[in-house]
Amino acid sequence: MNHIHWYPGHIAKAQRQLKEKLNLVDVIIEVIDARIPYSSWYKNTAELCPNKPRLILMNKSDVSDAKYNQIWADFLNKKTKCKVITTSLSNRNDVNTIISEIINLSKEIMQKRILKGLLPRPTRTMVIGMPNVGKSSTINRLVKRAKTKTGAKAGVTRQQQWVRINEKVELLDTPGIIPTVQNDQFQALKLACVNSISENAYDSEYVASELIKILLKLYNENFRKYYGFTDEEEINLSNIAVKKNWILKNSIPDTKRASLILLSNFRDGKIGKYTIERIEEYDTI
Repeated sequence: MNHIHWYPGHIAKAQRQLKEKLNLVDVIIEVIDARIPYSSWYKNTAELCPNKPRLILMNKSDVSDAKYNQIWADFLNKKTKCKVITTSLSNRNDVNTIISEIINLSKEIMQKRILKGLLPRPTRTMVIGMPNVGKSSTINRLVKRAKTKTGAKAGVTRQQQWVRINEKVELLDTPGIIPTVQNDQFQALKLACVNSISENAYDSEYVASELIKILLKLYNENFRKYYGFTDEEEINLSNIAVKKNWILKNSIPDTKRASLILLSNFRDGKIGKYTIERIEEYDTI
């Protein structure tokens, strides 16, 4: 099954739900994965909710290649005209930066409210992104600063609660899930590598085998060193299974186990801190 499969009905529903939520907020926080900044960046956010300021968080920068973080941040800033900052779960200081940026982005909106004779209120924001880019963990880190939920707002479904982060910012406590629809199978493959696509949509051995090719191209020396392969040895799932002594009956290498562990170790950063996209692939777009 050398193909990433999509489910149009689920995607259409997710897009409708996302747009409903986006209509409720003043500022959008979009989270992407620093290891695949282009593939995890949703190109249609501005179309879903035009004229709303966005803050883009390049999350998981602690498991990406630090050499490329700022390069990608500058690229995305140029393409989107949005502020882009790198974040990671291990850095507590970036929470203050996020809150400051939200307040800064909402200044014009709040000034317009005052000019219309409306009472000042906290900026309403929400976190959106594709699956497993760190939306919930970003919400949790912001909410830790909060003391109480403020309850449902007029016109908002009861299940959606707002949390007062401080006197100037309120956060929708549920993330907006961006449907991971991709017509480009290579981008879909990279989303699968970082677990942004349901495991039901792809074959792990296919994805792991393609990831090996990418890592050999971009990080050959480090990748070989991790698994103990010389320059002359071929790296594939069978040889990794043999190297690790993952053997089934009749001396057959357990390539399924090798694929699952390889993907897990890549996602956790155990193999190394890797960014598997390069600007050169997209700088003409």
